[in-house]
Amino acid sequence: MRDEQHAQSTCPPPPAAATPAAKWPHLRLVDLTVNSSSSSTALAQGNRPRWRTTEFYCYYLVFLAVVPQMAYLAHTATAVSSKHYWTYAGKLRDGWIGGLQVDVSDHQYYLFRSKLPLLVALMLFHVALSRTYRFLSRRLSPTLNPLNPRVYSPSNARDARARFSATFSLILLAALHGTSLPKILVILYLNYRIARLGTINNSSNDQYGLSSSSRRRSKNKSSGAGWSWRREWTPYATWGFNIAVLFANSLAEGYYYSSISPRLAFLDEYKGLLPRWQINWNISMLRLVSFNMEWYWAWSAASSAGPEEEEGEKDAVLLPEPPTSPRIKVRHNLIINPPPAAGGQRRRTRRRSTTPLLDPSPAAGNYSFVLYLAYVLYPPLYLAGPIMTYPSFVAQLAPPAVCASATTTPLNGTTTAAADENVTEAERAAVVVAAAQEETTPLALVAYAIRFLACWVTMELVLHTMYVVALKDSGKGWWNGMTPAQVSLVGFWNLIVVWLKLLLPWRLFRLWSLLDGIVPPENMIRCMANNYSVLGFWRAWHRSYNLWVVRYLYIPLGGSNRPLLATLGVFTFVALWHDLRLRLLVWGWAITLFVVPEMVGRKLVPYSKYGSRPWYRHLAAAGGVANILLLMTANLVGFVVGVDGGKELWRIMLGDRQGRLFLVTASACLFVGVQIMFEYREEERRKGISRKC
Repeated sequence: MRDEQHAQSTCPPPPAAATPAAKWPHLRLVDLTVNSSSSSTALAQGNRPRWRTTEFYCYYLVFLAVVPQMAYLAHTATAVSSKHYWTYAGKLRDGWIGGLQVDVSDHQYYLFRSKLPLLVALMLFHVALSRTYRFLSRRLSPTLNPLNPRVYSPSNARDARARFSATFSLILLAALHGTSLPKILVILYLNYRIARLGTINNSSNDQYGLSSSSRRRSKNKSSGAGWSWRREWTPYATWGFNIAVLFANSLAEGYYYSSISPRLAFLDEYKGLLPRWQINWNISMLRLVSFNMEWYWAWSAASSAGPEEEEGEKDAVLLPEPPTSPRIKVRHNLIINPPPAAGGQRRRTRRRSTTPLLDPSPAAGNYSFVLYLAYVLYPPLYLAGPIMTYPSFVAQLAPPAVCASATTTPLNGTTTAAADENVTEAERAAVVVAAAQEETTPLALVAYAIRFLACWVTMELVLHTMYVVALKDSGKGWWNGMTPAQVSLVGFWNLIVVWLKLLLPWRLFRLWSLLDGIVPPENMIRCMANNYSVLGFWRAWHRSYNLWVVRYLYIPLGGSNRPLLATLGVFTFVALWHDLRLRLLVWGWAITLFVVPEMVGRKLVPYSKYGSRPWYRHLAAAGGVANILLLMTANLVGFVVGVDGGKELWRIMLGDRQGRLFLVTASACLFVGVQIMFEYREEERRKGISRKC
């Protein structure tokens, strides 16, 4: 395969630019929300601030009165003096804050909490080893040193780093999963073979790794010994294989060697530190689909790029490449985000996603088995994510050699073909690396580590002062003798615990990846209590998974052209992907149903038509209250109390006068909260930030 990057070898290195001393930025209100590379920055807009109006001063008084009560009522409902304390006292352990006990009854968080020192030690060891390897390799081999652009080869640097990462991953997985490692490798190999079935085994020298003669021979098929494979079968084979593996993993409980032969039973004795490898496989499955689909789309684009087209290709029905594809967004994104101009001066640009602007070409070197292993088993993200697409991961493995010369003409906001011709591969790569470097500066890393510590301390304070998880797990009837306010707040704080127990591992693993120089998406954009939209909630909660679902499932199922069908398919998959349990399936269908009122409301009373009316904000806030109640119901059913518990909670709310009065009061308080959420997003728009959630 031709190394395109050697074409830049004649360029002189860019002139050094003076770098100002790093300073802590001035903190703003909107900085309370985590910054993300997917948060775009546009022209500042928005209405006049309402923070100092009489209306909002009234809202502040409500906040001062209500928010402390929310914590106090949950505390009194679960305190030592409560009548239910004896039913869950055995689930509590001695804590480290003020002599209080701590609720460690949530198994997922207990496992993370107990292994946190080991995870931090592993993180520091891996980062130190990885950075040392890259430092030494650059010193020993000029082709791996980006500071020597005349001989530097990004593809060689990428492959070298991938070999290190794959080797480290295999050693780590041998410790984590023991003798289950061969099972994982077999699944990985079979999936890789499915991806290769949709390719042509032919080396080439053109820009896509596909010569004209190869295009003529392909006929959209890959030929084997006596049989043919149509390329458009690859997505369906990929999805069918990976879903079948998910079900098989669950039903066979990770498989046993003894089921193959009694002589192999001894292999079942050592399963490593995490014997249930199939639990973590759900995350890996997403990467397998990403790899295959990206290679399939790359080959499809390359096959149709040539002027010659066989009759069989004209009739082929290929799964459409989503508009979220970097290949489709390249012109728009690069025009908005020109690369650094000559002399190192950067223009003011919008923050963009770290998804690369161009997918790798379909040449085999860009989809080697080593790169595949490095991507699927990347240590910081292997256990829980966040989830990266294959192109995004590969693009960040090695920095490009960027030559800023006078002959380079950045785009000037035009969309002409002539302007596109001025865009070089190095410039495209520069945009990707620049987006990643913003989040891997020392100040950014320290700030992100502080965010993680603040979230961990918050979780510990909640578990030391209110034992809502232990109470919820104490058995049916835990709500007996409690007021509607106490019941609802026990449910609310259980959801907060669910949010925090997911947030903490994701933040730690993302911090690990950032320290290693790889920038994955941020999984949790907003606090759970800062959401009023069903659609916006799912864009902010497990964001990398949402981006994956949109790219590989929602858009291929029809997207906005068939929103209900696509949404139903998505949440059915999401529920089954999480766990094969009825309550999660009910959760997925409930979310699909609860999306409908918001979609109908947006159609009937669109912001574009009525947004300037004085009453619109208050009507939207009332809709936001309804959305919050629906979201809490769905998530309590799916992750906290189940279907029967959800029914019982609503029976308490509607069963008597006290419950109905509380529901009305709580709705009024939520109305105030939604108004604050609206204004917070207006403040973001005034600062030119659009988080789309």
